[in-house]
Amino acid sequence: MKLMPLVAFLSVAAAPLAALADAAPAASPAPRSFAEVWQTGGWLMFVLAALSVLGLALVFYFLAVLRARAIVPADQALRLRDLLKSRRASDARELCASRPTALAAVVAAGLDFLQDHPDGSPAMVKEIMESEGARQTSRMYNMTHYLLDLSSVAPMVGLLGTVIGLLQAFNTVAFDSAKAQPVELAAGVGQALVTTIAGLVVAIPAMMAYSWFRGRVAKLSGDLERASSDIYAVLESAPAEEPRP
Repeated sequence: MKLMPLVAFLSVAAAPLAALADAAPAASPAPRSFAEVWQTGGWLMFVLAALSVLGLALVFYFLAVLRARAIVPADQALRLRDLLKSRRASDARELCASRPTALAAVVAAGLDFLQDHPDGSPAMVKEIMESEGARQTSRMYNMTHYLLDLSSVAPMVGLLGTVIGLLQAFNTVAFDSAKAQPVELAAGVGQALVTTIAGLVVAIPAMMAYSWFRGRVAKLSGDLERASSDIYAVLESAPAEEPRP
């Protein structure tokens, strides 16, 4: 008989816990599909998708272009040195024209100057080659800045979606606060959050890729400078003149 009050107390105390357990599955929303999230973001999601495709295309393009074999090929540098040591300037020009690289452009600039000015001073040849080397380096850095621009534009597009979504949510309340439905308010806020997240998802990898390619360009620029200095030393010690019969 003395156990009856204890049993009654436990049953009363367990009732709220059971109610919470029954309500928990109903309270947790089902995960949304990708199509639903895309629809929530609105038309700006297509703009962000286009930016992501453009960023991916730039990454693959830079991987193919910004590499040692396309900027400072070791075999081309060795061949140019051999040709200039033997004073075969015309063959060296043909090699530069047949295989256009950054190194070939620098060497061709010096050879063209010597062809037009046979009595040109070595200091002027060095200045011409350094100017062309700086131009090639600047071109490589300017290429990578497209990724930096993309990483700046994507968050702005996401911010535009944020403003549009909040404006829709506020207009729902402003035009008819009595009939404003929570679903309509949630749609506007949902677009604001989805576009912001999508913009950051596009911008963060683009910024990381830009940082990585900037380091690669710095290394390639150093390699180009070293190879150009070696070839200039050959030009200075053995002027690039065709052997006379």
